[in-house]
Amino acid sequence: MNQTFRVDLRGIVDLLSHHLYTSPQVYARELLQNAVDAITAAHGPDAAARGRGRIVVSSADSTGDGSLTISDNGIGLTEAQVHELLATIGRSSKRDELGFARHEFLGQFGIGLLSCFMVSDSIEVATRRADEPTVLWHGRSDGSYTVRPAPPGDERAEPGTTVTLRPRPGCEHLLTRDAVAELVTHYGAHLPHTVTVDGMEITGGPAPWDRPEGEDPAQRRARLEAYCEQVFGFTPYDVVDLAAAEAGLRGVAFVLPMPANPAVPAAHRVYLKQMLLSEGAERLLPEWAFFVRCVADTAELRPTASREALYEDSLLESTRDSLGDELRAWLVRLSRQDPARLREFLRVHHLGVKALALHDDEMLRLVTDFWPMETNVGPLTLAEFRERYGVLRFTPLVDEFRQLAPVAAAQGLAVVNAGYVYDAQIIDRLVTVDRELEAETLRAADLATHLERLTAVDERAIAPALAASDRVLARLGCDLLVRSFEPSGLPALYLLDDDTAFQVDLREAKEQADDVWSSILGSFQTTEAPRPRLVLNHRNALARQVLALDDAELRATCLEGLYVQALLLGHHPLRPADTAVLNQSFLGLIGRAVAGGAR
Repeated sequence: MNQTFRVDLRGIVDLLSHHLYTSPQVYARELLQNAVDAITAAHGPDAAARGRGRIVVSSADSTGDGSLTISDNGIGLTEAQVHELLATIGRSSKRDELGFARHEFLGQFGIGLLSCFMVSDSIEVATRRADEPTVLWHGRSDGSYTVRPAPPGDERAEPGTTVTLRPRPGCEHLLTRDAVAELVTHYGAHLPHTVTVDGMEITGGPAPWDRPEGEDPAQRRARLEAYCEQVFGFTPYDVVDLAAAEAGLRGVAFVLPMPANPAVPAAHRVYLKQMLLSEGAERLLPEWAFFVRCVADTAELRPTASREALYEDSLLESTRDSLGDELRAWLVRLSRQDPARLREFLRVHHLGVKALALHDDEMLRLVTDFWPMETNVGPLTLAEFRERYGVLRFTPLVDEFRQLAPVAAAQGLAVVNAGYVYDAQIIDRLVTVDRELEAETLRAADLATHLERLTAVDERAIAPALAASDRVLARLGCDLLVRSFEPSGLPALYLLDDDTAFQVDLREAKEQADDVWSSILGSFQTTEAPRPRLVLNHRNALARQVLALDDAELRATCLEGLYVQALLLGHHPLRPADTAVLNQSFLGLIGRAVAGGAR
């Protein structure tokens, strides 16, 4: 047998009024929204242009009995409409029929009114529709309400609505003149209707998206910079006008003068039909646009149920794309009109532009032409590097670049450090877009192929010592090579790429694991696992002297010392075995020196 749900109306009211909204202060916004909707319903969407709208707020300081009232000259409600709109929760069909669901309206009268229960245990509404008697509605936080005609003397003189709140214990301060004036100014300073609090008209001056007649560009820029400083707390690097016709959106983007964390979503100030919706709206702009904060007014984007954020739908998605196009166009204009200023911008916000360059050809051109990347021959843009050296040779890891940079430069090899965020992907995409570009990845293992091999005579001369030395390094899991390279002052070079490092770590983990884990780790190991290489520089006098030593024990100690020095110069971490070799070689050499001195 079908049964209906049992609903605790008191619990529903508590849920909606105390948990739907983030702060009790939003009661002021909801009351203003209801008044604006009523004015729009009565006088049409152009009520503001004709100066018809009027909202009058009286704080507890003005009423004298601790209550707050807000009155409008809107459409008002009949008794039947009061039942449908004020006392029915979650039902939209009648609202549509009564004409309160068109896009001109800000919110839903009944749901919004529930926010008032956060500051008051009862809500009194006196409302009158044209040619209808005044109706009194009294709702209570326990879910009960009464509706009755207004007695003689309490009737409204004109159509409209008056809402009265009496503070619940602990909320009296929210209904005082100072608090109410601050809240009404905060939420409704840019409303197109006349709003007064205790007889004082609330006005916030021109909205950021407005262009007052007679205001020249310099005055507007100064006004917007002052607004940004007041609202967002910084003086903008630049100001970009935004517009998205499909969303009825007008706004301004303020470019941050300092780096922003791309992992932290940017929060924007969003108005809905000139009523403040949220100070922390996210996802209005693309994720890559974390370098701006914007203020915008929209007529078409949908708010969430609490009206404190934007509803994610196809319109918001297309609006986000449109606003991203506007920011992209600003960057392109900057590159053409003021390249020096663009470079200054990129020094601060290159991450956002590089993220965009991964899928946008115009931004890829900006990065290629204007963003200087780190190379072993000094900072160069990719365009400059290509023009000078032809082949775009790069390393994808920062640590690997630090190993290779000085040695590669000495061999005449120019290398780009593509180990920072997005750099390697940008080079890959650049190769895809420009088929004529030749790019080459230089890894640590590849550098040995660019170093000069020894002559046959030199190889034969060091062959006996090389075989013995190779056995010494084999104990450390390292192969030995001898090459001639610059700088000649560098005796040894340790070459380790990430693939080899992985295999080394895998071998060590396998040796320390039990049989089960050792078997599992072994499945990841290649048949002939590569090993790191220690390359001795035959042009270095010390390296040649070490290989020429007749004392095998002393040669081994010196070789271990060169091995550890190469690790340290290459910024490689020392394993316990490496630390032991460092101590052993250092103490061994000191012991040899002391013994020689004693003789």
